[in-house]
Amino acid sequence: MKGKIILVVAGHPDDADFGSAATVAKYVSEGATAYYLICTNGARGSRGHKIDSQRLARIRKKEQLAAAKVVGVKETFFLDHADGELEADLHLKEEIVKFIRKLKPDIVFTHDPTWVYDIREGIAFINHNDHRKAGIATIDAVYPLARDLASFPEHIEEGLEPHKVIELYLVSFNNPNFFVDVTNFFNIKSKAVLKHKSQIDDPKQTKDWLKSRLGELGKQAGYKYAEGFIRLVLR
Repeated sequence: MKGKIILVVAGHPDDADFGSAATVAKYVSEGATAYYLICTNGARGSRGHKIDSQRLARIRKKEQLAAAKVVGVKETFFLDHADGELEADLHLKEEIVKFIRKLKPDIVFTHDPTWVYDIREGIAFINHNDHRKAGIATIDAVYPLARDLASFPEHIEEGLEPHKVIELYLVSFNNPNFFVDVTNFFNIKSKAVLKHKSQIDDPKQTKDWLKSRLGELGKQAGYKYAEGFIRLVLR
């Protein structure tokens, strides 16, 4: 990973850490440079509406910056779209394209937009709209928009030339085709996730959940703990 550049595009503050913090920390330890791009302000993430939305957005930004520091992320950027209202429109795609052309990442991490729902032991979980829309917009930004000279040609005047991303990692808890051994980076992930205090009612329960999920993924690949992705190598 020496010399590689990583960009993680996430729907909300905390998504990058729940989804891929251990892998990013591992790659940073191997010489990569990582950046976070957060699409929404997270203002609707209050437990029981206990915190004013504008204040919550400020809190969540601080939490994300603290978590990114734990992971070793060089810089975190915020697009500040309204929480819960993200649309994979041309405006969002262009915003992401600009960061791709500016940072020139080799690897882009984002949500798997094909995951809409999951049912475990009779209990249903619905994947958040903002996750799905951030994933769609990022995939479209990677290809064809960021690498196509005809897409947003005005970027050239800003010094932003087309860029080809080599790999896409789509965070996947259910159908990964690529596993990263993060056994030695579980504690970093846990510490980063727990920085999002406004989103966590019971830190011990959250850490136990992380152990369970990463342990399940690890079993599939023969590791103690793993993070799983749908990995797309682009040509």
